[in-house]
Amino acid sequence: MKLRTPLVLAAAGSALVLLSSASAIAGEDTGLGIATGGKNEESISAGVSVSYKSSGGKGRESGPITASGSWTPPACWYAPRWTAGEFKKFREGVYNAAVHDPGLPNDVRGEISDENSDYREDDNYNLEKEKDGLWWDAYQNPDAPLAEQAECDEDPFWVTNGETPDVPNAITPETLAGLAYNQVKVPGTKVTLAPADATKVNLPTWAWLDKGEFQPVSVTASFDAPGFHIEATTTATPVALTIKPGTENAQLHPSSGACPINEDGSIGTPYTKGASAELPPCGVTYLRSSGEGTFKLRATATWKITWKGTGGVGGDLPDGVYGNDQDITVEEIQSVNR
Repeated sequence: MKLRTPLVLAAAGSALVLLSSASAIAGEDTGLGIATGGKNEESISAGVSVSYKSSGGKGRESGPITASGSWTPPACWYAPRWTAGEFKKFREGVYNAAVHDPGLPNDVRGEISDENSDYREDDNYNLEKEKDGLWWDAYQNPDAPLAEQAECDEDPFWVTNGETPDVPNAITPETLAGLAYNQVKVPGTKVTLAPADATKVNLPTWAWLDKGEFQPVSVTASFDAPGFHIEATTTATPVALTIKPGTENAQLHPSSGACPINEDGSIGTPYTKGASAELPPCGVTYLRSSGEGTFKLRATATWKITWKGTGGVGGDLPDGVYGNDQDITVEEIQSVNR
């Protein structure tokens, strides 16, 4: 079968996706049905979709994690889209729309006609094999660069039930794990500080997050089509919080700035009265004043990412990070000599 050409842009909600000219002409619903925090009811076509549900990740200033290194979620993949009867209806709709569209270039109309002839001659859309398989098609991740979305440019193809098509990017649980990764949202990292309003030069500033602030967050991505179901759950587990003081004139505690997470899920230790002379297990000592402004202290959490999918498969994905800035005022300690 020929590669799909040409490609056109069409809107799917607020995102842009790449479609074949045939899909665009037929007015096919192309929304990817992406939702976080609950199962989505929208579908791409013929009742199939990638849907998401999540647990955890709520809290102040929550947001998406960023993968370390150059890893990115899948940009496109192939998966079931139609039964034989649905595919015949879809293709004939494409052909009829092309015939009655006076503005469509003749070469595009001719290509669509040739494709329909191929499908009709190739076992009449596989109508006699209706219960034996499904027509697969390309899907795109609207969050991926358009050029990468376009890499899945094969025309729809027939796959017998239980078989795995011999094409790159055929959907697998790991595909869904990568898509779920892209939907993970974790709590913000605004730490509690002592002193709270303004700290002093050379005075250790304590930083901490109470227990319960950081807990594992999971997102499950599933793909369903008639007689076809796979899913994967991606879990982000917090492993460390790194502090950057916003100035070189500071000493971190510990010196690496990486505050480990305690067994109860808390980070650091809350300040208690009388501990001002001690060094905090998580914090910073500023060596110069912030003047009339503030320093931007940034706390960034590192999350270990694992996944498990249909068939007992699973593994690791690159660590993710997410952080927040907060303004901190550092004052000089004033003294009077007599």
